[in-house]
Amino acid sequence: MRPVVRVVVVDDEPMVCVFLRTILGSAEDIEVVAEAHDGAAGAEAVRRHRPDVVLMDLRMPGVDGLTAIERIREFADPPVIVVLTTFDADQYVLRALRAGATGFLIKTTPPEDLIGLVRVAAEGHTVLSPAAARRLVAASSDGHSARDRARRLVESLTEREAEVLAGLGEGLSNAQIGARLYLSEATIKGYVSRLLDKLGCVNRTQAGLIAHEAGVG
Repeated sequence: MRPVVRVVVVDDEPMVCVFLRTILGSAEDIEVVAEAHDGAAGAEAVRRHRPDVVLMDLRMPGVDGLTAIERIREFADPPVIVVLTTFDADQYVLRALRAGATGFLIKTTPPEDLIGLVRVAAEGHTVLSPAAARRLVAASSDGHSARDRARRLVESLTEREAEVLAGLGEGLSNAQIGARLYLSEATIKGYVSRLLDKLGCVNRTQAGLIAHEAGVG
C-alpha cells in the first residue's frame, strides 16, 4: 500500500480548491489536509500541517505565490512545491522555479493526470516537461544574462557531470541517466547531489533549467 501523500492547496479561487480536493481526494493515497486562499495563509498552512506537497497558485491578492514559495523554502525540511498556472509560458512560473518550485501544473490538466502528477512530485521527481522548460527559457526576459551565467556554471563541470546535467535537462530519472552512461543508479545519485551543490541548486528542476539555458544536451 502506498504511503499517504499529504497536500496543501493554495489558490484564491474557491472553485479551484474544491475541484482539486474532489479529484485528489478520490485517491486512497492522497489527502488534502488544508486549503488557503492567499500566500500568507498558504505559508501558515504549510507550517501547521507539514504536508508533502503544496499546489501553489501564483497570482493572488495580498501575498502572492512567489513570496509564499520563498517563505516556505526557508522552513526546515520544506515540502515539494508545484505551481498551479493558467499559462505555461508565464514568466512568473520561471521565477517560481528559480525560487525552488519543482514544476508546474496547468489548471486545465485532465483530472485523470492530476493524481499521477502529485504522486510523481511527492517522490521527488520533476513535474516539468523538457518542452515546457524550453518554452519558459525562450520566453525569459533576462535570456542573455541567464544564458551567460548558465554557461559559466557549466564550464566549471567535468565532462561526466555535464553529461548527467544533460540528462536532468531532459527530465530523465537517475536510473535512466545511469542506463545511458553505463553507471549505477547509486553513482548517478551521487553525481546529482554534487551537481546541485556545485551549481547552487535546491532541486533537479533548477539544474534542468540551467541545462536548457546553457544549451546542454
